[in-house]
Amino acid sequence: MTKFNQTLFAVFAAIGLVLSSFAGATAARQDLPTIVVGSKDFTEQIIVSEMVALLLEDAGYPVERQLNLGGTVVAHEALVNGDIDVYVEYTGTGLLAILGLELPAAEATPAAGAATPVAVGVDPVYDIVAAEYQSQFGLTWLEPWGFNNTYALALRGDQATELGVVTISDLLDHDQDLVFGGTQEFLVREDGLVGLQEVYGVEFEDAIGFDPGLVYGAIESGDVDVISAFATDGRIPSLGLTLLEDDLGFFPPYYAAPVVSQEILDESPEVADILNQLSGMIDDQTMADLNFQVDDGGMEAIDVARAFLIEQGLITE
Repeated sequence: MTKFNQTLFAVFAAIGLVLSSFAGATAARQDLPTIVVGSKDFTEQIIVSEMVALLLEDAGYPVERQLNLGGTVVAHEALVNGDIDVYVEYTGTGLLAILGLELPAAEATPAAGAATPVAVGVDPVYDIVAAEYQSQFGLTWLEPWGFNNTYALALRGDQATELGVVTISDLLDHDQDLVFGGTQEFLVREDGLVGLQEVYGVEFEDAIGFDPGLVYGAIESGDVDVISAFATDGRIPSLGLTLLEDDLGFFPPYYAAPVVSQEILDESPEVADILNQLSGMIDDQTMADLNFQVDDGGMEAIDVARAFLIEQGLITE
């Protein structure tokens, strides 16, 4: 064999090794299960579910998106029935809306925007829902991502000042002259308007249900006076809304965490490690900023999610 042929042979052998390695890696990726990622029907849910999908795709998993499914019950049933494999849920929602359990007596909800616990074991509600979901549904709660998207009641700032309203209890002097607006789901949930009326005794002049994307427009236009707001919604400061203090501690904590089918985790345990990379990484203000980029900045949820993950060094593109 000539020197030229020997060199050529070596080059092709090297190329063959590279292609063989690539083929092996491709085969490994093809062996991974397709993971169906779901979400509820509001901005934050779509952003965090895109984070789930992008993290899994970056790790080589085929992903199918089933986003904007509907309210809590729809998303939960989809997970239980195997129509989706994972979505991000909130501890308070799991406790009250899904499990129908009571808030632990010692639990108090931090004020909106306050520092929130993020580690597993520091939130009694998380511990309860994690155990009960595994026992009742065969579903696993992964580690909380850090932010507490608790419910809150909000008024326009000028109206709150005019009425001298600071706490939810302060509404009792004015509630029968005020129109309440919230999502259809909030109007019927025990941790929503139903329970709020029982605990505080508020009786609004009227209560109107809206799609999630229309609630803030309703208060901005003056169609309603009080709304159910999410503490991590960036539109609260942009619209000059005032959050009322939950002085009786009605609302539970709503720490966000992925809930995953145990079947997927049994097949691919690394899924937990992939999604737990975001454990404690997103505080309330950060989530509010991300929401605002979509709701008021006109950005797509997937672009906002991707930019955040790249900035954190969790994905490459």
